[in-house]
Amino acid sequence: MTRPDALSSPPPPGAAAPGGASAPGSSGPREGAQVSRPSEPRDPGGRAGPSGPAEASAPRGAPAGGGAPAPAGERGASGQPRAGDAPAAAHAAPCAGAGTAPPEGRPSAAAAAAAAPAGGTAPAPPAPGAAAGPDGTAPRPSGAAASRDGAGARAPAGTEAPPPLAGALAFALPLALLLASVPAAALLGGWALLLPPAMAWWAVGAADALFGRDTANADPNLPEAALRRHRALTLAWPPVQLLLIFGTLAWVAAGTGPARLSAAEQLALFFGVGVFTGTIGITYAHEMMHQRPRVERALADLLLASVLYGHFRSEHLLVHHRHVATPRDTVTARYGESFYRFFPRVLAGSLRSALSAEAARLRAAGRSPWHRRNPFWRYAALQASFLSAALALGGAWGVALFAVQAATAIWVLELTNYVEHYGLTRRHLGGGRYEPAGPHHSWNSDHAASNRLLINLQRHSDHHVKPARRFPLLQTYAREEAPQLPLGYPLIAGAAMVPPLWRRIMHPRLKAWRRRHYPDIADWSGQGGGDPPATA
Repeated sequence: MTRPDALSSPPPPGAAAPGGASAPGSSGPREGAQVSRPSEPRDPGGRAGPSGPAEASAPRGAPAGGGAPAPAGERGASGQPRAGDAPAAAHAAPCAGAGTAPPEGRPSAAAAAAAAPAGGTAPAPPAPGAAAGPDGTAPRPSGAAASRDGAGARAPAGTEAPPPLAGALAFALPLALLLASVPAAALLGGWALLLPPAMAWWAVGAADALFGRDTANADPNLPEAALRRHRALTLAWPPVQLLLIFGTLAWVAAGTGPARLSAAEQLALFFGVGVFTGTIGITYAHEMMHQRPRVERALADLLLASVLYGHFRSEHLLVHHRHVATPRDTVTARYGESFYRFFPRVLAGSLRSALSAEAARLRAAGRSPWHRRNPFWRYAALQASFLSAALALGGAWGVALFAVQAATAIWVLELTNYVEHYGLTRRHLGGGRYEPAGPHHSWNSDHAASNRLLINLQRHSDHHVKPARRFPLLQTYAREEAPQLPLGYPLIAGAAMVPPLWRRIMHPRLKAWRRRHYPDIADWSGQGGGDPPATA
């Protein structure tokens, strides 16, 4: 496994750092994305510039009226569109005002609102004595904020070097412990069937309490070569997951072992498998779908098809990252919306929005939505293959058990989606436009154990700032910049299943978030995020 001393060291003070994180081929630019600086490779995941009107921050190559350029995944070395690239790299028609704001140099929402002209948001003024940037905004800061962005940053003299990168073993160990619970449940039955959910939720929650928080940020300028073992962890998972699903199905169908499981026990076992494929499988698929290499995107499709949720990739890349924290994003939970109202809404809405986004993307390329380049054909073929394999192994009952694990995995995913942006809303600028998304539009958790299990998914703000950034390099933010949850995602998601408890935990935090970031907004009904009740 990777040793910290074997990794590339950060640049010395005064030396220019290498470029930022690698770019994915699948998320493409969004309207509001910041024009790249010479020292900063453009992130196809889409990082917006300073808060302001959409026309002032159009992507490179976009006309002032808002036409979207070809995604980075479809551009060759010359910057021109390259034919034949993967269709999922493209995007549907842009959303005015959509984008993701960088963590550095961002003015507070209150200051921006106070200085904004009618119908827009004013850019941040430069600090006294500092030269303004080419667009009149505040200059890029040095030090921690700049190095977190990972774009040509230099550490100021006298500061400590970034901490060493956590080795791949640190992420693989909790995975291995959890993986062992499924064979134990299949072999022993009875009380052992509680092991997979208990390990995924309560054991990880206890480990969070034991090991505390991890606020260390690795150097985001580390080269791709330094992450090869971390990447190998995600690449190795898809065959393990398929073996887990179909090996367990074959075991049950054969009826062997010390414990012949009853029908109820078999259902409980595949519920446990679904907890695993939802917690680990979809999280790893999410990591790989944002990356440029086609093999990683193909493996992401494979993992999602194994839980019958292939369209999640289209919805996540083409809709969620562009419209997060606005009413246009189906999977942003509204203030006061219980999970029991959110879940059926998102099941129908995410499929509908994914189909619409892919159809719009194909029409923009002069193709019919029924064209073979529509990834829904691939999603359907993969899912049909897995259902056929379940039928061959276990007959109709095998298909039912496979469906149980898939439904459980989807529930785990959408429960996590519910938590990640609950009640957080971007400022509505009028005319259907919203301010760019920033670090304060995602709920984060810097608990060490659950972040190891979920490969830093809980550093969610930085993922939205830099969607292409690989999981070991994701950064955590100060509480003043991005809201923090009191628990890791596994335990806080359990609280979301009990609406009175959820409201008791979250509503005081949401009211404090609104006072901190939007003290000038008294009526939230016009922002599309729900109006809070008078009391928590």
